[in-house]
Order: sequence, then structure tokens, then C-alpha cells
Amino acid sequence: MDKRTDIISGAAATFEVEGFRGIGVDKVLAPSGASTRTLYKHFGSKDGLVLAVLEERHRRFNRRLECARDHDDAVAVLFDTQRHWLEEHGARGCMLLRARAEFSGASAEIVALVRRQKDEFRDMIAARVQAVLGRHDNSLATQIWLLFEGATAAASVADLSVIDEAKAAAVSLLEAARRSAP
Repeated sequence: MDKRTDIISGAAATFEVEGFRGIGVDKVLAPSGASTRTLYKHFGSKDGLVLAVLEERHRRFNRRLECARDHDDAVAVLFDTQRHWLEEHGARGCMLLRARAEFSGASAEIVALVRRQKDEFRDMIAARVQAVLGRHDNSLATQIWLLFEGATAAASVADLSVIDEAKAAAVSLLEAARRSAP
């Protein structure tokens, strides 16, 4: 693993547990053994590192979702992927939304990045809904997106069974949309 990737990996694990703004650079860099000079060389600032961590997290999660894209039920499998991700990474809520909350008044760039990533994710859900239904349904895509995001948040205070409940609700919504198709 190259140093940049090593820093991102260690910082992601640290941010996941400790948060973003209230943690010092030395603690963020400790898992990689990198110096502050190396941080600035690769990322320009701690905020630059946060941006890189969020980009990598988004890329990795999307890659997981892409692997499950051609499944028979492209929407239901989103929730299966979500459950596996949370089993592997822990259910602490969405890292992207936690970063957005911490940086809401401090970094327009981080806030904009999270907004773009969430818009991309919602658009991906809309494409899957269209693939399943054979037609565009913006309202249904938004409802499924809300179920997914809500289940991610709820799993941090409940248990992972909320993912299964959200999946069941999404499948019910899809079935109702199929029945009501003109």
C-alpha cells in the first residue's frame, strides 16, 4: 500500500470512531505512522484529508453496490449490501452525514462533497427503481432512498434488523408501484 492510501485508511478508521473536527492531526496520523509534513504533502490540510477519506468511502461503497447491480431485484439487494457493509464496518450512522454535520459551518467544500455524493446515490437508486419497474418513478426512488438512509441511522441506535425492516418496506413499495402501473 502506498503512503497516501495508508494515511487514508488509518484516518478513516480513526474518524469513524473519534469523529472529525475534535481530533488532533497526530492522532489521525498515528495508525499510518505518517508525519504532519507527509499529511500536508499529500492532502494540503486536515480538511483535505477528510475530503480524501470521504471520497474513498463513497467510492468503496459504490463499488460494493455495483457488484450487486445486476441482481434480480436491484433495489432489495441495496439493503443486503447495506447490512453486510454495516456488519463489516460497524453501525455508527453514515460517515458522510456525520462529516457534513461536523463541518456544516466550517467547510463549504466538505458540505458540497457530501451533497454531491448523496445526490449521486439517490440517482443510482432512481436508476434501479426504473430498471425494476420499467419506468421512472421519482417519488418512489426518494422513498426508498429515505428508507435506506433512515435504516443506516437507526442501525446505530437499534440493531441491524432495522435494515431488514427497511428492505421489506422498500419491496412493499415496489410491489404497490407495480400493481398501480397504468
